[in-house]
Amino acid sequence: MSHKAVVDTMECSAHGDCVEIAPQVFRLDDTAVVIGSDTPELMIEAAEACPAVAISIVEEASGETVFP
Repeated sequence: MSHKAVVDTMECSAHGDCVEIAPQVFRLDDTAVVIGSDTPELMIEAAEACPAVAISIVEEASGETVFP
């Protein structure tokens, strides 16, 4: 199963916690930007660290939201 991170740019406050945890997945501009992928566990850890709750993790094939 392949997963992707999705950032709600309207909610993102650019704290950068996701980038600290998963710099291979996120980059920080005005908001967090998805630049890659990694294990679902690491992407969920980064999403959980987001104080704005602006990151969702989605299963690509089904479109099902895995987190939150």
